[in-house]
Amino acid sequence: MSINNEGIDSEAKVIVNGKCEKMKCKICDNFVEKSSLFNVQEMMFGYKDTFSYFQCPKCGCLQIAEVPFDMSKYYPPDYYSYNDISFGMLANKARRLRNYYAVFNKGFLGKLIYAKYPYTNMRSLYELDLNIKSFIMDVGCGNGLLLKDLKDIGFLNLLGIDPYIKKDIKYDNDVSVLKRDIYDIENVAGKFDLIMFHHSFEHIVDPIMTLQTVSGMLKGGGVCLIRIPTVSSYAWEHYGVNWVQLDAPRHFYLHSIDSIKWLAEISGFILTKVTYDSTAFQFWGSEQYLNDIPLISNRSYCVNPSNSLFTMADIRKFIKKANILNSEMRGDQAAFYLRKK
Repeated sequence: MSINNEGIDSEAKVIVNGKCEKMKCKICDNFVEKSSLFNVQEMMFGYKDTFSYFQCPKCGCLQIAEVPFDMSKYYPPDYYSYNDISFGMLANKARRLRNYYAVFNKGFLGKLIYAKYPYTNMRSLYELDLNIKSFIMDVGCGNGLLLKDLKDIGFLNLLGIDPYIKKDIKYDNDVSVLKRDIYDIENVAGKFDLIMFHHSFEHIVDPIMTLQTVSGMLKGGGVCLIRIPTVSSYAWEHYGVNWVQLDAPRHFYLHSIDSIKWLAEISGFILTKVTYDSTAFQFWGSEQYLNDIPLISNRSYCVNPSNSLFTMADIRKFIKKANILNSEMRGDQAAFYLRKK
């Protein structure tokens, strides 16, 4: 696949009489009629720039039709995953107890804290046979909070990479986050037990090449964990272009279960498990977009709950509905476990 100097995939269009008539799915190479495009506004910051997406009828992947050449506008310095990490002594102690329980399912106090303050990123690792010597890389990790937390509960061999951070980060507990792309990491063939993408895989331009690179970095039987929003969900079916996790233009691909299976097969993996872990966000965020309220707004629930559209009773209903959808495998985000063949 090639990206030209306008940020457009030059091999993904069929031109008839000088006009683009079809788009090619960048996952399964199926052609899709241009007339089926969805126009989606940027609503996190309320810029309201419009971007076109299309959904492949063969693999189900919803994807941006043209990747913007310059994404810097949509990742400002205060983008949430780049924020500094700072907790007090008591909070750090509570976090360690909770996080140890999340990964190893041990510790009564940690269980109680987790029930009140869950940490889905960490809990997703409980599904894996990890030990403190496991080699783990977090791709697109932002400020590296998850890795820092893993280090604090005893994990020894951790690496984070993110090409969009300002500079390399080195924490006091020796966790390193490098300003690198996955293709820039050298001498790691067959090194890692786990490579994970926590809501970063949907931001990647070339998912096929990325997964093939990941396969080469994993040990035999190693796992690639991908946590992403998914169109195999009630939220996409119900809210359409107002679905909050579509997040144009930052999310280039909104995968289905079938498109992840397709990616896994051509990249040397087997999809072994899918666990839905969606939250109330799919409802209150999407309802805000329906009412023309950006995510970063004084009227947004995540910024100013008392000034938002929702009562606590509304949020409780959203939480209950999210849990039901997860049990039915219809929530709007999921963890995909891919094991290297």
